[in-house]
Amino acid sequence: AKPGSPMQVAIACYGDGAANQGQIWESANMASLWNLPMIFCIENNHYGMGTSMDRHSSHSDYYKMGNHIPGVRIDGMNVLAVKEGMRFVKEYVGSGAGPMYVEMMTYRYHGHSMSDPGTTYRNREEIALTRSTRDPLEFVKRTLIDAGFADAEQIKETEKRIRKDVALQVKKAKASPKPTIEPHLFDYVYSSGGGKEQNEFPPHIRMPDFSKSKNY
Repeated sequence: AKPGSPMQVAIACYGDGAANQGQIWESANMASLWNLPMIFCIENNHYGMGTSMDRHSSHSDYYKMGNHIPGVRIDGMNVLAVKEGMRFVKEYVGSGAGPMYVEMMTYRYHGHSMSDPGTTYRNREEIALTRSTRDPLEFVKRTLIDAGFADAEQIKETEKRIRKDVALQVKKAKASPKPTIEPHLFDYVYSSGGGKEQNEFPPHIRMPDFSKSKNY
């Protein structure tokens, strides 16, 4: 950035399950040492891949994990809190004050993956309670109605239009041909000595033999 102008910032997003991994601590140390405009954003959904934070972390206030690096906790289910909170964080970090930790308090209703039912480490009552009291979409709907920006019927029509558009795009995606590997997969991966992109790759890069691959 030009002298006197806000710096561009970088943001690294990771979950509570990854918050205690070594590379996070190493990166935070160097960011603080070099006073980098770095935001460490922890998306805390309380369960990582399927283990409660009480069982995998000795420190439950993730925004304090940076030690001397300042941190803030934001309600990640509230779009207005996220917007204004991150505005402050960006201004602080971009001013040259160094890195900052951000803990986004959020939640996931479903399992971490297709093989995770999401109910072996928590009960359905907890999920239902969170959905009924903290759902981010319902918060936006209530806020719009309470502020007089829209009524329930307008929101309902908007939802119908969005669902219809999403269904249409999914249909188009399913009908489109499968992407080909050539020519774009290896384009502009390697550069020439002058720094200009080119499509040649070294001889030690071996292309896959699709004749040996199984087709399902």
